[in-house]
Formats: sequence, structure tokens, C-alpha cells
Amino acid sequence: MSTPDAPRSLAEALRACDDAAMVALLRARPDLLTPVPNDLTQLATRAGTRASVVRALERLDRFTQQVAEALAVAPEPATYGELLGLVAGDDEPDGVRDALDRALGTLRGQALVWGGDDRFRLVRTARELLAPTPQRPSPTGLGPTVGEAMAGMSPGRVQSLVTAAGLAATHDAVSAVEALTALFTDRKRMAALLDEAPPESVEVLSRLVWGPPYGQVTAEPAAHLRWLIDRGLLLPTAPGTVVLPREVALHLRGGRAHHVLEAVAPPVVAARDHRPQVVDNTAAGQAHMALATVEELLKDWDEGGPAVLRAGGLSVRDLKRTAVALDVPEPQAAFWVELAYSAGLLAADGEADERYAATPAYDTWQELPVAERWTRLATAWLAGTRTAGLVGGRDSKDRTLSALGPGLDRSAAPEVRTRVLGLLAELPGGAAPDAESVQARLRWERPPGTGASDLRSRLAHWALEEAELLGVTGRGALSAHGRALLAEGLDQHSPSPGSGGAGTGAAGERAARLLAPLLPEPLDHVLLQADLTAVAPGPLRRPLADALAVLADIESKGGATVYRFTPGSVRRALDAGQSASDLHAFLTAHSRTPVPQPLSYLIDDVARKHGHLRIGAASAYVRCDDEGVLNEILADRRGEGLRLRRLAPTVLATPADPATLLEGLRSMGFAPSAESAEGDVLITRAHSHRTPPRTAPEPVPDGPPLPDATLLGAAVRAIRAGDLASTAPRKEAPTAAPGELPRTTAAETLATMQAAVLTGEALWIGYVNAEGAASQRVIAPVRVEGGFVTAYDHTADEVRTYPLHRVTGVAELADEPG
Repeated sequence: MSTPDAPRSLAEALRACDDAAMVALLRARPDLLTPVPNDLTQLATRAGTRASVVRALERLDRFTQQVAEALAVAPEPATYGELLGLVAGDDEPDGVRDALDRALGTLRGQALVWGGDDRFRLVRTARELLAPTPQRPSPTGLGPTVGEAMAGMSPGRVQSLVTAAGLAATHDAVSAVEALTALFTDRKRMAALLDEAPPESVEVLSRLVWGPPYGQVTAEPAAHLRWLIDRGLLLPTAPGTVVLPREVALHLRGGRAHHVLEAVAPPVVAARDHRPQVVDNTAAGQAHMALATVEELLKDWDEGGPAVLRAGGLSVRDLKRTAVALDVPEPQAAFWVELAYSAGLLAADGEADERYAATPAYDTWQELPVAERWTRLATAWLAGTRTAGLVGGRDSKDRTLSALGPGLDRSAAPEVRTRVLGLLAELPGGAAPDAESVQARLRWERPPGTGASDLRSRLAHWALEEAELLGVTGRGALSAHGRALLAEGLDQHSPSPGSGGAGTGAAGERAARLLAPLLPEPLDHVLLQADLTAVAPGPLRRPLADALAVLADIESKGGATVYRFTPGSVRRALDAGQSASDLHAFLTAHSRTPVPQPLSYLIDDVARKHGHLRIGAASAYVRCDDEGVLNEILADRRGEGLRLRRLAPTVLATPADPATLLEGLRSMGFAPSAESAEGDVLITRAHSHRTPPRTAPEPVPDGPPLPDATLLGAAVRAIRAGDLASTAPRKEAPTAAPGELPRTTAAETLATMQAAVLTGEALWIGYVNAEGAASQRVIAPVRVEGGFVTAYDHTADEVRTYPLHRVTGVAELADEPG
């Protein structure tokens, strides 16, 4: 029997909750909040819808799911003892009661279970999803009860089963089913019955006991099967199909609903231990490499990167080229490209011939301190939903997923990354986890759905790899600056990661402060070698690095970068407006070693020839004061494709454009320079192509956004006020059916309102707003004039004015609302 104050429905159970419990419910299940329910009855109805219940069940940990599954196969309502028996079985393990109490608290807090302390009820939709039926077993592997499996069986067949089981015949089928159920749930009598079973029959039961509980039989089953069927230990569900009743299976299982009880989360174990200082230094080195890689990528695309595919994204060929340019595997190239895009440093330019290029935010990002630049990237990675690991896979329409293309957003990615780092943070400093133990813990915390691809496991695998690439971890262990950054991922109010010069939050600042001392100081010098190379023993300051990149070609990268000087690289510097004396002065100022003589000769030799020939538009022409040089050009067979002809002793013309002519003569060993229409030498400078201002891509939310405390408090007040309006005792209007909005004529409505103004009483009204949405409210009228009523609205907890023509009717309250 239920106690007098036991709730009779989920809505009543919610009415008994305090505001803190209501806030916790709406925070755990934010889908219940959109739009804000009118009252607690509507909230309870919404909490029982299939989509909401499925979403809530999927977000439970494995043991809480097991408790819900056990409730689905328990009698309704279930006592604590019955539930404990299903969860723990005959041999109760240590700590199960505490774990069960926590799980019940979670289920009650999320409105999946309601009822008194010893009358637990699973919400109907959850029971329908988890309970076994004659056609489908439950997730526990249990089948239907004896009563469910025998529904529709002929009375004669029911009596024969009772007799074969050694029970006395009954006067009707209902009492026969009850007698058979009592036998199967009595441990002693059931054990005695099974002692009589042939060994082959026991073997059949052992194969069905943990599910699936269904089996196939022929029209003439073997003797050991016939023995089970005759006694109801196997019951027919369809022609040729039998099922093991739930009561029989529970006896064979020792009372447990699940084969393996997972009451405790599997621990994350350390695979290796390192000194924290080694971890931090390794992670800092990787962070430096991450910055250098992103800068190299954006510098490579500085004058306009690869074309955008018609369907969006980067072609496979361009991704391969990017991987070669960055000297990384293609999956890593996809990660760096996606990271730059997520941080707002890279976007499509939006031109007719659309290409990828750096954004204006890239220039702002370059001016930031090194550690803060890294924080921008790490924050963008932690919060972004773009998933580079999917590149090269297939979407639901069997189309290849391309880098920077559509279809790469996975809303669960930020939560998985944050949780993976959180698990690493639980280990001692310097401990690198065993990857499989991390996966096992994640699967326990959020079990994959039946038949679903385990996306979370793949996201966790990618998160561990990407954290190492980015320098959040070092040697697999979480670094000190990674621990500081983790708070940024937990702060839902942190600024957008790609917001140019905006801040990254207090956690990001702490991470930058911890990382800064570990990063190498930029140098202002190089070491010049006699073999026409320069060695940068560390990262260079930006002005020096930019100038050296024009004057020399990068030959190798690593701890030290090697630059090589060539005639082409020197000519590139001269084309950019530098003179030979400028280059000599630059090298002398920034080299810790004397400038080698071969390098000085190379610069002087290229400068002496530079600009000796002039290129213009004729379509194009060549002019030179030295007729011998022009004769040499005309005699060279390599210039036949240029179709040069002499216009004057010192001028040659060609139908080719100036750029083609310039490159052609350079390939023949000459060093021409371009000139303007006025005859001035054209200085060609590097052109940085930028997109229009672009914002970083917004992460795709995983369901409705999490409400803040202000919204939750306001929602709870609104729901309670609406519940007051719907449940307040009232004198029903004669024309209103129970539970419906009151219906009164305009004259009756006006008269009742005016009377309430004089008496100060509260009224119950039905109201339809401008959008046609109907609601019921409790108001205390203050003034009625001009077709409007001004009243204190108990539902909204404020004074409002309502048009009288939108009031459907009015009724007096039996008692003053509290």
C-alpha cells in the first residue's frame, strides 16, 4: 500500500521538489526548457516524451543505465529490496548499496524515476524502451514474464503445463499462471524441479540464460526440449520459436539482471611515468613546433592558397601538396589546416575564383607574444567541433569528406576532448595513461548505443594524438600549461577562440604564463657558412626571419634551420627593392661569424647583372645598351619559344607577355628587370593576399545550449507560477469543462473583472496572445478601462496589461493564491 503522501504521478513528484532540484533537472536535461513549460504538468509530459527520454538515457553512465534496465524488468512499483536483488543478485558485492543509492539519485534527479522511497517507478516511456516484450528482449537479455509469454494460450494448454510442473490443477487460467509464476520464483522448489531435468535440458537453459532468450524448435522437438516445453521452462511465442521466461532466467542467474555488474568506473591506469619537468619541456617543444607549422602553412598560402572545391573544401591533390610542403603525413596536414581554420586564421576569400587565404586576424595573431599565440590555437582546438580525423572518410551519402569541407562537425568533440584531458589530469604529474584504460573509462561514462558506431572512442583516440601534436601533452602526459588550459574548456563562458585580439580567459592567461618560460627565446643572429648557407640555431625574431626568407631558401628545418643562398634567392631580394649594399649590411649586422667571401661575391655578381636588361610591354620588349647581349639572346636556341625580333639595335620585341619574357630570359641565365611605361625599374614586393574580415566557425552545439543560472532561476519561477495558475482551487465557470480554459461572455468577463478591482480578489483567466498561444493565468485586477485590464499577474510575478478581447473567460478562485 502506498503512503498517503506518496506521489501519484511524475507531476506530483516534481511539485514536491525544491527549487534546487528543479534547477538541477533543467540543467541536466536542457531540452525540457525550450520553450519554458507553462506548468509542472507540461514539464512532466515533456520529460516523458520519447526523444527526451532517449537523450537522457544515452547520457547516463553504465551502472545508472543498468539500474534503469533492472527497474524495467522489476515489478511496478518496485521496492528497494527487489531492485537491489536484481542489481546485486544473491551474493551482494561490497559497495553496491552506495552505488545504487547514487544511481537512484541520478535517475530521480533527471525525472526518469519517481515514487516513494520504497515504490520506485520508471517513467512509462523509459519502461517501454527498456522492458522486454514477447518479440524483443531487454538490454539485460531477459525475456517476457510467464504471464506475458502465456497470454493468449488456450486454457487446456495452461493446465497441462501446471500439471507437468507438478502443481495442482486450477479452476482458471489466471490462477494457473500465478501458480506457475510462484513456482519459478521459489528458489527451493525451482531447484528441485531442475534437479529432475535431463543434462541436455540443463545445457539448453545455460545457452539461453544470458540472452538472447529465444530459440528455434522443430515441429517434433527432441526429448530434452520436450521436457522443458511441457513444464513451461520454455514457452512458445510463435510457430517454431520458444522463449525462456524471465522468472526462470533470473533463477538461473542467481537473481541478477545483468551478467556483469559494472557498479564501479574502471580506473585510468598509468602506462609510463616521467618527471614533470621532462613532460613540460617536451610539450613546450612541441608547442613551438605547432606554431612554426601553422606559420609555415599560412606563409605558404600568403599570396592565395589552393582553390575551393565546388562542393567546398580542399582537394585531395592540394592536401597532398600541403603535406609535402609541411613535411608531415596527410592526416597531420589536415589537422593543421583545420586548426588554422577553427582559430579564424584561414578562410575562403569569397572571390569569383574562390581560393583559401589568410584572414586579417592572422596578422593580429602574429603580433601576439609566442605563448599567447599558442593559447589561441589550443583554445580553438579544445572548443571546436571540426574533426580533422574524419578527413578522407565517407559521409552518409558515400561522399569523401575533405579538409575544410562540410560534414566535419561533430558536436560531441569538445566534450570528449575536455573529458580526455580531465582523465589525464586525475593521474599524478608526469604519468602517461594507458590509452585502452582511457577508452574503457569513457565507454563506462557514456556507453555506445546498440549498433551505433563508437564515435566517442574515435574522438578520444584523435584527442590524445592531437593533444600531443599541439603540445598540450608531452610524452603522453598532461603538461602544466595543459592543466591550466583545461579550465578553459570547462568554462562555458570563455571567449571565442578565433576572436583576433580578444582575450582567452583567465585559464588561457595562466596557461600562457606557464608556457612562456619554457619556450626558446627568439634570436637576432645567424651563423654564416662558407658553403653559402646560414644556420639559425633557434627561432629567429620576426623581422629577421622574414628578411632572411626572402634572401635565402630554407634547406632543412629542426632544432636549427639551415638557409641556402642561391643566385635566384639573391635576385629575389633585389627584386624586392634591396640593393647589394643593403644586403651586405644586413648580413654583417645579423651574423655572429664573418660574411664568407663566396657569399659576398655571389651578391655582387647577381647585383651587377640585375637590371641590365629591361622588360616592357609591346606585348613585351627587351632593351639593352649593349647590342652584343641582344645578339647573344637572338642566337640562343633556348629563346626560340619567345619569338624575339629586333626592333632597333638596342630593342627586341616579342608577342609574349612581360612575365613570360622575364622568366624565359632568367631561365637562359640572364638577369633582367621589369620597367614601367615611364622607364623606371619596377620593384616587385611580396604581395600578401588576405580575405575580407572573417569570424572563426561557430561550434555546432550538442543539443540545446546549456542555460545559465539566471535563466534557470527565471524558468523555475515561471513554471511554479504557471503551476499555481493551473492548480489553484477555483469556482469553475458554468461553461467550462473540467481542466479547460474558462469560457465566459464579454459582459460576464467585464463584470467579474470590475468586481475583482473593488474587492481585491484574484481571478483565474484564460488568455490567448497575439501568436494564438493559449495559457491560463492567476491575476489580481487593479484597473479596468479602455478595453484593457491592468493586473498583478501571479504567473509572471509582475504587473501587466491585457486586452479584454483576448481573455477567453474568467472564474473566481476558491482561495486566495499563496
